[in-house]
Amino acid sequence: MTAPLIDDITRPIVRLMPKANARAIRHGFPWVYANEMVTDRRTKALAPGTLAILQDELRQPLGLVSVNPKSKIIARVLDTDPEAQLDHAWFVGKIVRALKLREQMFDAPFYRLIHAEADGLPGVIIDRFGDTCVIQPNAAWADVHLDMLSNAVAEVTGISNILKNASGRTRALEGLDDAPGVVIGTAPEGPIPVSMNGATYMADLIGGQKTGLFFDQRPNHAFAAKLSSGARVLDVFSHVGGFGLAALAGGAASALAVDGSAPALELASQGAAAAGFGDKFSTRKGDAFDVLTSLRAEGAKFDVVICDPPAFAPSRQTVEAGLRAYERVARLAAPLVAEDGILGLCSCSHAADLSQFRAACVRGIGRGGRRASIIHTGYAGADHPMLPQLAESGYLKALFYRL
Repeated sequence: MTAPLIDDITRPIVRLMPKANARAIRHGFPWVYANEMVTDRRTKALAPGTLAILQDELRQPLGLVSVNPKSKIIARVLDTDPEAQLDHAWFVGKIVRALKLREQMFDAPFYRLIHAEADGLPGVIIDRFGDTCVIQPNAAWADVHLDMLSNAVAEVTGISNILKNASGRTRALEGLDDAPGVVIGTAPEGPIPVSMNGATYMADLIGGQKTGLFFDQRPNHAFAAKLSSGARVLDVFSHVGGFGLAALAGGAASALAVDGSAPALELASQGAAAAGFGDKFSTRKGDAFDVLTSLRAEGAKFDVVICDPPAFAPSRQTVEAGLRAYERVARLAAPLVAEDGILGLCSCSHAADLSQFRAACVRGIGRGGRRASIIHTGYAGADHPMLPQLAESGYLKALFYRL
């Protein structure tokens, strides 16, 4: 996609509807929905990713935005200065600030470098794997400016390789393609080993889910590991071994990983072997609900059971169905937990808030014939900062129960 040739003189002006909440924008809310903006023929004709000056109904400037008439989020606030220039220096400033925080927290360069709006780059996800970064430009403006963004990342971090990941629901909602690629350098020849919480994870940056690894669960993996010494552990929806491998690093006697993806389970097995846990680690491929049902029929019991499913409620329209699915997970998992054992239930659905998710889990545990107390509530790691004005950025919830 070619960047629109826009300067201070030619930048179009877009305006909020009279009933739109301009105060929220002034106080840091980063999105304008399509029903909040005056969308005349001129606005509808703007190319996705066009930079524009956002005004309130009184024609007072609110900031610089990117516009995408194809998206329900029609504008994203990029800068409170309507005259800001999205040049190399602008991108470098954002990356420098984000990198400073990560280097304060991590000894090794494996983390989420940019977490979208909370790091000042709306819709942009960047995960770092040593000398390689994977960028998800999940907004049209980021696709337009991908080369400039990538050059800034390379300059600030000193990395050699940058990949573009174009998968996921968000790009489709923006009307963007799903074609991945190499932006700078070369793609790795195989999975990259990543050390977290004493475990080794194999991250497939090319063919894996999202960017290849879920850094957001790092602190929740660590919490589960503390409870797993000597334990029999069941890790459901395990992907590349998330909770199971962390539990083994924490001294678990055994870990069974359940997932529907054979390639993900193979990577999990490779990670277990690389960390010296191969003899304690096993996998079971299949639909998670079916496997949970089968394990109960087999009379299986585990001291620690963790279920970390995909987003069952990715939008407001799917909340009720998603909550029923979370309740079902809890109902099927609870009977597998030994007396005084631990059940961990996770949700990455931003549309279902913590109270809704917690209520669904409690219903499921009760219908599974168990009683429980909550011992811990976890969230995404600090390399996934939350923008206070945007509830959606606090998407991850992890509830740990003692049954």
